[in-house]
Amino acid sequence: MISIAVWNTAFLGDAILTLPLLQSLRRGYPEATIHFWVRAGFKTLFAAHPAVNAVFEYDKRGSEKGIFQAARLGRKLAKERYSLWIAAHGSLRSALIARWSNAARRIGYSEPRVNSWFYTHTVPRRFSERDEIERLLALLDPLHLAERESWPRIVLPDTVRTEAAELLSSVRGLPLLGMHPGSVWGTKRWPTAYFAAIGREALRHGARVVLFGGPGEEQQAAEVRAELRGEIRNNNLLDLSGALSLPLLAGVIGLLDCYLTNDSGPMHLAWPQNVPVTALFGPTVRELGFFPRGEKADVMEIPLECRPCSLHGPTECPRGHHRCMRDLTPDTVWPGVRAKLFGGSI
Repeated sequence: MISIAVWNTAFLGDAILTLPLLQSLRRGYPEATIHFWVRAGFKTLFAAHPAVNAVFEYDKRGSEKGIFQAARLGRKLAKERYSLWIAAHGSLRSALIARWSNAARRIGYSEPRVNSWFYTHTVPRRFSERDEIERLLALLDPLHLAERESWPRIVLPDTVRTEAAELLSSVRGLPLLGMHPGSVWGTKRWPTAYFAAIGREALRHGARVVLFGGPGEEQQAAEVRAELRGEIRNNNLLDLSGALSLPLLAGVIGLLDCYLTNDSGPMHLAWPQNVPVTALFGPTVRELGFFPRGEKADVMEIPLECRPCSLHGPTECPRGHHRCMRDLTPDTVWPGVRAKLFGGSI
């Protein structure tokens, strides 16, 4: 029996973008046992996916932080006797754990050059030539799999879908705008006053607004809600910030007519479900490869010579002006959001 481990303990979006790789593995090895290793807190989102037999978490920022805990995990993994280990995360710690797993075949990226010591097979990442899904799928090149999937499938239990529908039962049948004003990275956040301006237009035209925010992002949602207080009536705004599990967040997002979001992990819960997305890119750019796909997805950005300022976006603007977000005004963003919510009806 072939046993396969796929390792990606990066951010939520990175784990979601790894799904086409997992789906392709399942297609190529239908009888294999496939384990998916993710960052702590993400397991429940992937547990129902048919491409994997089991999902495991690595608490690299908490109880398993540090090299000694990594070595301890490596010894544990070696007992699993994996046939194949695929490292979809390019850190040194991930490479060490791959080596310690003692899997018969270990596939990772060829950069940096020292990776040839950790992996039995390496592939170039070609960061400037490929989008992230294609960079991840390239890890399958040593396996010579003919058929590959390129669209992540978000698979949720029926109970989650039902609970999501119940949460939105009071506003179903009306255009639903979801807004996610938060982000781990400070410079990725569009001003909350701008989100409020879009929410105000949506409410005035008869849509309903749903606010989202993960742990630690409740403040941004509260600021938007405060700006909209003069427009709130008859349950036309639902604040779900900090209140949803990851599977339930995905389920609720899947019922929206438009999802307005910063470049953040939850963005990647929307477009795989064919939810119309308006994504706001500031310090990051589409060309980095981490963008929403499909005809229903739009990336809103403005050209500046200082973009991108980093892969993820720093906490504060290196030049102090944050023009990449401040110059992306609500007047620029609203027409696209309006079209997703109402079509040509207003």
